[in-house]
Amino acid sequence: MSNDKLKIKRKLLIEGLIALIISLSVLLFYSYKFIPSNEDLESLEFFGITFTKNGYYSIQTAFYYYFNKIVPIILLLIWFITCKHWWYHAILIPIAMYTFQLYSIIFENTRKVDENELLYLLGVCMVIIPIVYFIRVKLFDKHVHGIDLDAIDAELKEYKERERLQKEQDLKGKKL
Repeated sequence: MSNDKLKIKRKLLIEGLIALIISLSVLLFYSYKFIPSNEDLESLEFFGITFTKNGYYSIQTAFYYYFNKIVPIILLLIWFITCKHWWYHAILIPIAMYTFQLYSIIFENTRKVDENELLYLLGVCMVIIPIVYFIRVKLFDKHVHGIDLDAIDAELKEYKERERLQKEQDLKGKKL
């Protein structure tokens, strides 16, 4: 089998898996409805992992909150990985937001949901927003204003080289 056919097969397999994950995301999102809603049920074992109420009314309620965060994270990660636009780093902000929210839902035994994540997200925004803005400025200058910083840098180097050669010629002329 040729190398090109192998690449095409691999690409189709990856794209098919991505399409399958996206299409099954609705099923995953509503899968909490298949969990017993019995409030007396203290734990549920699934694939050898024990799940508890984690401070919620029932295990079904806990899974409702889990899947309300997990599904958007998965979809945003797919978008981030497959996006070819210059601004794709901005997608990291909602990914970080949902990740912080999921962390607080799973590891903090609390009934308060989506409250303190803003402070954590602020740090992420302080890093990502300048990066996205810097990329935008470079692209805007190059494609809208026609300013190519590499070309300008090359011209400056050429100008400095001509200046240096001119000084050398002037020194040789003075010595003669």
